[in-house]
Amino acid sequence: MNVALAAVSSGRLIPAALIGIALLVLLITRFRVHPFLGLTISSLIVAVIAGMPMEASIASFAKGFGDTAAGVGTLIALGAMFGKLLADSGGADTIVDTIIGRSSTRTLPWAMAAVGALIGLPMFFEIGLVLIMPVILLVSRRSGVSLMRLGIPALAGLSAMHGLVPPHPGPLVAVTALKADLGITLGLGVLIALPTIAIAGPLFARFAARWVDVPAPALFDTEPRDERPRPTFAVTLATVLLPVVLMMGKALADIFMAKGNPVRSALDFLGAPLIALLIAVIVAMFTFGRGARMDVKAVAKSVEDGLPPIAGILLIVAAGGGFKQTLIDTGIGKLIADWVAGSGMSVLLLAWLVAVLIRLATGSATVATVTASGILAPLVSTLSPGETSLLVLAIGAGSLFFSHVNDAGFWLVKGYFGLNVGQTIKTWSIMETILSVTGLVFTLLLNLII
Repeated sequence: MNVALAAVSSGRLIPAALIGIALLVLLITRFRVHPFLGLTISSLIVAVIAGMPMEASIASFAKGFGDTAAGVGTLIALGAMFGKLLADSGGADTIVDTIIGRSSTRTLPWAMAAVGALIGLPMFFEIGLVLIMPVILLVSRRSGVSLMRLGIPALAGLSAMHGLVPPHPGPLVAVTALKADLGITLGLGVLIALPTIAIAGPLFARFAARWVDVPAPALFDTEPRDERPRPTFAVTLATVLLPVVLMMGKALADIFMAKGNPVRSALDFLGAPLIALLIAVIVAMFTFGRGARMDVKAVAKSVEDGLPPIAGILLIVAAGGGFKQTLIDTGIGKLIADWVAGSGMSVLLLAWLVAVLIRLATGSATVATVTASGILAPLVSTLSPGETSLLVLAIGAGSLFFSHVNDAGFWLVKGYFGLNVGQTIKTWSIMETILSVTGLVFTLLLNLII
């Protein structure tokens, strides 16, 4: 890309970036263009305004698209398969019923936060929300506990995992774009997510329940569900945590063992994201399938059915990679990196702010993450592995900020909980903002240590 860079005029770079991002926001919000098309069009416009030759701009976008699809796409696909097996086998129900069954009325909000986090660990937010909503409504109606006291903690668990913890699409893209260590990012992400969920979930839910006191709507059958065969809680939990343990094992081996150590080599292989998730899917086909007494055909169908719903996500993520590569190859990323280095501004705070602005404008946490990652990628050369992982998490925290009317999640929550727009803002939108700000605070505190 040296020829392309030579042809780019530095005086055009900032206008190119501003116009490109503004166009992306306009296409998504005003004209309802799918983010995949918006990212593709904006990427080419950025290259044209910056003065990059058209052939080079297409090659740049294609490289970023292909690299991201190859690196992140397979992980998202494996995660979707795993999540579908968890849902279809009744493993998700097992986790929910076990935790709720062992909770008192006082500890129910904390139990719902745990359920949201566990379900959110392997599943996309929308899928997790659909799965957990009947449980929230059922438990609220039977226990007499306020809908918001239970719903907000569960949503906090789901949303925090979606924004902060791989293998969700946003964090995975940021890990790839910023060349962060996935194991370290996963460990730090969970470390930040847990106290963040506690503050934005059970603690904030006390206030949300006072502001918005609504009964649980009768959207679902509230009778006890059929006791069909399910995998046990221990087997389900072990299977869900398997990829996390493998990836964490790799991260710890890289820190504490010397290169060439046979144990480290084995853990590096098993903890590689692709291998860890592949092993988890294969294990789940047996543990979830056998526990639910699913035959070979049913297991195969479950795995296959997990893929179609994520087609749009894969395209958005890959196009985000193309957009990122265009920002890098035009030199826009380096220009911003040089400005940050000279300004003395905290890189983590800047990353959070960029993600917040794009989130507010587009309503998409994933678009916010992939765009901010592309803008900030050139800064990574000055950061340590731990700081790079914190940069990923700062972007992830920013991508959760104040969900409102341009976010599909806003309308999902409004519809399921039977709220009006004002009530949804007072509960869901504020909860998302608390998640975002608290996540940033804990990220900055960790930065003092790392």
